[in-house]
Amino acid sequence: MPQTEVGRSEDLLAELADWVKLETPTTDPASVNRLMDVAEGELARAGATLTRIPGRNGFGDNLLARTPGEGKPVLVAGHLDTVWSLGTIDTMPYRVDGARAHGPGIFDMKAGSFIAFHAVRSILRQKVPTKRPIVLLLTPDEEVGSPTSRDVIEREAAQAAYVLIPEPAGAGGAAVTGRKGVGRFVLRVAGIGAHAGTSFHDGASAVVELAQQITAIHAMVDSKQGITLNVAPIWGGTRPNVIAPEAGCEIDLRVNTAEDGARMERALLGLSAVTSGCKVTVEGGMNRPPFTETPGITALYDRARAIAAGVGLEMPKQTRGGGSDGNFTAALGVPTLDGLGCLGSGAHASHEHILWKHLAPRAALMAGLLEALD
Repeated sequence: MPQTEVGRSEDLLAELADWVKLETPTTDPASVNRLMDVAEGELARAGATLTRIPGRNGFGDNLLARTPGEGKPVLVAGHLDTVWSLGTIDTMPYRVDGARAHGPGIFDMKAGSFIAFHAVRSILRQKVPTKRPIVLLLTPDEEVGSPTSRDVIEREAAQAAYVLIPEPAGAGGAAVTGRKGVGRFVLRVAGIGAHAGTSFHDGASAVVELAQQITAIHAMVDSKQGITLNVAPIWGGTRPNVIAPEAGCEIDLRVNTAEDGARMERALLGLSAVTSGCKVTVEGGMNRPPFTETPGITALYDRARAIAAGVGLEMPKQTRGGGSDGNFTAALGVPTLDGLGCLGSGAHASHEHILWKHLAPRAALMAGLLEALD
């Protein structure tokens, strides 16, 4: 059992509810920063050394909270932004239904970030000794690929001994010891517009070309190798009686290895038109490198599983298809353990919820890790 007293799940849920009610869409930096202000104030009162990094490019701030100590720290990295637009709380309100607590962003991943925040705050308030200093990093833009926080994450991870990521736990409380790499691309087609009746053969339909490109992209899926591609959204054309002069789509790529990522990136960026009169351009690339389990990650997981057992939790492990900021830190060779947030379901969906009675045990697991890692 950790020395840190984390309190009851009921009390944690009451405070987490306030976090959920403060909506934080990634694209609204002022809203993200309002919650960042709450976390900053609480951590300051607990005695953390704080660094606030102003947002840029239309995103919110990053917040670093440090505890005393010598040597390489344990980095805990969580994000405060969600995929939900302002006003969602009115149609998808925070509510508790038995063992489930619902609300926009509660599962992905306000509960996990709150657990990390609460564990660090409790350690500071109670002056519990840890074998290494702790750095808690709260970021504003993970849901869109961490474009402004990646450099902060990688800089702090490069100086850390371990990285803990409080993304949602998997089934049965599973931790994450591997994730696929993620690529994002935008394909655009320029065609030749024309009247669909009187000048049909003078046009070159960008929509027809796009359809052929989508079929070719889907043919690149290699499930045995763990390579998947998804095309969405798509767009194109203006009116049914106009040969479409433009069309396009976004492409999501998932791979298991860096080599596959590089190969698939070359293939997608090299796509060319097959329809006479059309031109295809593709922009983008690998956004998150693969997160591959290493001996260091396995050893970190084994320690975490033992601590979990001490607080009454089972903690299997899994590899997950979705990316996280753990992809960046694992790719640097720093032992990284992910999926340390709360149990629940419905990420990015209207039935999003956590199993709130797990809040205190998961906070005890986080505190135990932060106390014990040496």
